[in-house]
Amino acid sequence: MPQFNRILITGAAGNLGREMRRGLAHLATTVRITDRGDMSPVADNEEAMPCELGDFNGVMDVVKNCDAIVHFGAAPVERPWEEILESSIKGGYNVYEAARRHGVKRIIYASSIHTVGYERREVGADTDTPHNPDTLYGVSKCFVEDLAKLYFNKWGIESALLRINSCFPKPADRRHLATWLSFDDLNHLVERCLISERIGHTVVYGISNNQELFFSNHKVTHLGYQPKDNAEDYRAEVEAKTGPGDPHDPAVEFVGGFLCAYGHPDEEERIEL
Repeated sequence: MPQFNRILITGAAGNLGREMRRGLAHLATTVRITDRGDMSPVADNEEAMPCELGDFNGVMDVVKNCDAIVHFGAAPVERPWEEILESSIKGGYNVYEAARRHGVKRIIYASSIHTVGYERREVGADTDTPHNPDTLYGVSKCFVEDLAKLYFNKWGIESALLRINSCFPKPADRRHLATWLSFDDLNHLVERCLISERIGHTVVYGISNNQELFFSNHKVTHLGYQPKDNAEDYRAEVEAKTGPGDPHDPAVEFVGGFLCAYGHPDEEERIEL
């Protein structure tokens, strides 16, 4: 039995967007999907509306008549500043402001562990750890998390801020043994955030039931999120193909991994100028 008339999924052409279209389809009579890229094939219960997130009028159109928003559209990794600004920061504002104007009261947002990427692995983080971003990408996620708090406190729009770790079919390296999130656990987490009676303004780490962890969700048990998959099942396979890294390498020292070793994304362009 669908619990929503219409939910909106942004970023619907991406890998995670496509997984959620499959995993969340039963929750709504209509799943409205939007992206700047090709969203085909479009399922029978899907309603495709292409949109650039930096276009406020376009975002207003796709948000209209939706009951809830699953906002996964944005720059997927570190990108040049103008792209981060347009798709992630401006796009995040457009989604929240369109939700306010159309009366949407719940948003599930794809935040990232890169909001706290410069925390050291041995220290870790919980859901109250202050922002410590490792990239402009991480900064954009911090912005939307804070934007969501404003829109909750002032206008009552509830948000779940999913600090997604490494969401792939299976772990690919040793860091993933702590940060892996399976597709099934992603769908379970988003569903719990959509259907829980109250979520308020909640930060939650998107991680599976891994034995090795950098992050703690012990303060967000009200969501009822109970991940089933475990990266430990892949440990032998991962360790056989990847050796231990240098513990003083920023990619190993900090929870943000390889993004902590990135320079400024516009550096090459600036040198050319």
